[in-house]
Amino acid sequence: MDSNRNTSSFRDPSGYVFLEDNKIKRVINPVYFKQYSALMSGGFFQKLFDKKYLVQHHEISKSDSEIIVEASKIPFVNYPYEWSFLQYKHAALLTLKIQKLSLENNFTLKDASAFNITFHEGKPVFIDTLSFDFYKENNPWRAYKQFIMHFLGPLVLAKYFGQEHLKMLSQNLEGLSLQKLSQLLPLKSYFSPMLLTNIHLLAKYDKKYESDKKTVNNNLSKASQIKLIDGLYNYILNLSVNEKTEWDHYYNQINYNDVAYQFKKEFVKDWFLSIKGKSLIDIGGNDGTFSRELKNEADFLIVADVDPNAVQQNYRKVLKNKEKNILPLVADVLNPTANYGFNNEERFSFIDRVKELNLDGCLALAVIHHITLSGNIPFSLSAQFFSKMASNLLIEFPTRADSWVQFLLDSKREFKNHFDFYNEENFEKEFAVYFEIVKKERITSSERILYSLKRR
Repeated sequence: MDSNRNTSSFRDPSGYVFLEDNKIKRVINPVYFKQYSALMSGGFFQKLFDKKYLVQHHEISKSDSEIIVEASKIPFVNYPYEWSFLQYKHAALLTLKIQKLSLENNFTLKDASAFNITFHEGKPVFIDTLSFDFYKENNPWRAYKQFIMHFLGPLVLAKYFGQEHLKMLSQNLEGLSLQKLSQLLPLKSYFSPMLLTNIHLLAKYDKKYESDKKTVNNNLSKASQIKLIDGLYNYILNLSVNEKTEWDHYYNQINYNDVAYQFKKEFVKDWFLSIKGKSLIDIGGNDGTFSRELKNEADFLIVADVDPNAVQQNYRKVLKNKEKNILPLVADVLNPTANYGFNNEERFSFIDRVKELNLDGCLALAVIHHITLSGNIPFSLSAQFFSKMASNLLIEFPTRADSWVQFLLDSKREFKNHFDFYNEENFEKEFAVYFEIVKKERITSSERILYSLKRR
């Protein structure tokens, strides 16, 4: 059993997650039996299931030494540094909803890590079954500080300084320290009662008592905790960012006409049907315009883009249309997220998680010229990258006559000649190492070519 243990599941003495027969299971240790029994018998887990707050699970075995439950399998566990601002907000709000509901049922969250949330079927869901403990009268919320470090801190940094700050948990898995948060925030944040109380004064208080926690009076009634949670909830609910990004509203800027646009949509759908696809990743998928053409055929679609505003637009559409099979994520092809944490095995890389899915198809529309000419990535390396994404690839190649390509080449100035290799012949040669060309067709009324490729 231990050989199949999830390498990110080792910190909690209450139990751990393991994979068996492609099923996600969790061992619950005796130290957590009392809490688990109360959560199950009292119906609180069922309340969370009914509200779709917590990933579904059911008990499959029980002994004096362990209880084993099986959880619904989430195909692609995603992390906070892959979310748009609105997704991050919704993850924070879900955590607060769960804590408030827990208090109302005499339980409490013993941790509030952003990594306890992932996005599945269009919404955030809590995935740590063992995060709940008994509420003790007048005891404070022990995960409050962690909530500030994992949720409120990154969100307000994004509000003031931009959405790149939502990625900070990739380098700070334990959360951003209160002292760092307080130092980073601008002077005007002191005039916000919420930020003054929950970050600046908390950081000062935390530093003062960090060496002697026993001197602190920690009494806090349940009513006061609920008031605190409501205040945090309302503040986060109204948080927003006003940041223009490069590919925001990209499809209002594209350089081909309606005929080409419609041709491309139809080609994408015909290609997906031809490969009998059920799962797909769309690299550089922007707001999901083309992936959305496949939503009735596909069981699961990941739409990844470097632009957080485009991802947020996609997420809004997912919510509006109640689309359960589309997962919008922030991902940078030129710098995909790596393996992080102890032994580099706590949080898995973007590429490794995608490879594990064995997806049927990958879309790469209007992206190769940016990878090659903006990122200086040779075709040989981009071909290698795409070969890891899926067994079938539909990639759009803008020729040298394309206006975007001309713009990118001109921006190279004296190094423009270095990119003479950017042409159809070299593209086909390098990609042929990993793929065979199934179909090649020019997009009507444009200077772009669509290649249907199959991995060798």
